[in-house]
Amino acid sequence: MHRTHVKVLEGVLDANGTIAQANRDDFDRAGVSVVNLMSSPGAGKTTLLEKSLWGLGVRAGVLEGDVRGSLDAERIAALHVPVVQIETGSAFGGECHLDANMVRSALPALELDELDLLVIENVGNLVCPAEFRVGEDTRAMIISVTEGEDKPLKYPLMFRACDVVIVNKIDLLPHLDFDLDKLLYHVEAVHPGVETMLVSARTGEGIGPVRDWLVRVATREAVPA
Repeated sequence: MHRTHVKVLEGVLDANGTIAQANRDDFDRAGVSVVNLMSSPGAGKTTLLEKSLWGLGVRAGVLEGDVRGSLDAERIAALHVPVVQIETGSAFGGECHLDANMVRSALPALELDELDLLVIENVGNLVCPAEFRVGEDTRAMIISVTEGEDKPLKYPLMFRACDVVIVNKIDLLPHLDFDLDKLLYHVEAVHPGVETMLVSARTGEGIGPVRDWLVRVATREAVPA
C-alpha cells in the first residue's frame, strides 16, 4: 500500500509539473512575473497584499485561492487591482492548496499581457501548497508571530520551498510570549540564507522592503536563477 501511494503521488506531481511548465511558458510569453504567496490561515496574506499593492508602480494582478467564499478577492478588488477567484470547494473537491491545473483554469480570465506582476494568493495551509508548483517564478511565505517559534521545525518543506520568509504581526510582540530570535534561528536552520522580512501588515511597519521586493520581482531583479 505504501509503495502504491508513493507511485500515485509521483504521478500526480509529474502531471502537475507538466501543466506548471505550460503555465510558466504563458507567463514568460506575456512578460509577467509570478509570485506564489503561501501561509497558514490567518497569517495575514490578504492584509499584506492590501498594504503592498496599492500604488506599487507596476501593473499587478492577483489570483485568489480559497476553499469557499470571495471575501479576500473582494478586498483586493477594492484596490482596483485585477483579481480572479479560484474557489476549490465548488470546482475542485475542496482542495487545501492550489495546483497548476487550478491556476491554468483561471488564466483566461486574466489579461496577462496587461500585467507586470501576478501574485497567486494560495489557500491557507503549511503543508500541501509547498508540494505543488504552479508555474511561478518565485515563492514567498508569511508566518505570523502568533503561530509559535517551532513552525519551521514542524513544517520544514514549506520554509525550504520559499525564497522569502515574511514574519508578520510584529506589532503584537510586546503582548506575546514569543521569542523572535528563536523563530529566525529555526528558519535559518531549515533554510540557510533565506531572505527574511519583519513586518506588521496592520500598521504598515516594514512594508517598504516588501514593496521593493515585489517591484524587483516584477522587473525580474529578484527572481531566483
